[in-house]
Amino acid sequence: MSAVKVEELMSGSVVTVQPHHSVAHVREKMADKKLSNVPVVSPEGEPVGVVSASDLLAADKEGAPVSSIMTDKVYTIPEYEEVSIAARMMRNHKIHHLMVTSEQKIVGVISSFDLLK
Repeated sequence: MSAVKVEELMSGSVVTVQPHHSVAHVREKMADKKLSNVPVVSPEGEPVGVVSASDLLAADKEGAPVSSIMTDKVYTIPEYEEVSIAARMMRNHKIHHLMVTSEQKIVGVISSFDLLK
């Protein structure tokens, strides 16, 4: 029996924002899509940060760029990696989501809930 790969469980439709987008824009996008976090990507699609609902709660200026409130530590995992590695990373870093990459670009997100499937 072969091990389950991240790409088999990840959510493939990823909503992303760019560092220059305003806090208000990101807040609206997250509310609209009912998201708890959203990856911040460079124009090339490479992950540079992540914005969570708690980051938005702490934001005091709606017009400020999202780069001013984002967490710039992004945990990523290649789509071909085994889910056991994803689970270990989430446990070790006490996080619930990993950005899934292919050639340094975000192609999906895997959450702790996806692992329970």
